[in-house]
Amino acid sequence: DDDADIREALTDILTDHGYHVLAVRNGREALDHLRRGARPRLILLDAMMPVMDGLTFRREQLNDPQLKELPVLMISASSRSQHDTQGLGFVGVMSKPINLELLLEVIERHH
Repeated sequence: DDDADIREALTDILTDHGYHVLAVRNGREALDHLRRGARPRLILLDAMMPVMDGLTFRREQLNDPQLKELPVLMISASSRSQHDTQGLGFVGVMSKPINLELLLEVIERHH
């Protein structure tokens, strides 16, 4: 998430629930970490970010044979149309504000 407050709050909540979290500001930073060897069990991806937005990140991730199998949950403040996310293989699309209970259920399925 590009919003530092949201990123920090979500990191704190997930850490308190026992998850290891690597938080970044944009899709470019995420790709850099992944290409250096980070292998998360699930990527929580904000749709709207500076530098590289979520959909661009996902397209680049899918084009990289080393990264394409990593599961991604799209999180968006705007209502993303089915067309925007179609064919990108997200494990789900969640709207903001985030339903924490639902988010934790999705994370647990991939943990």
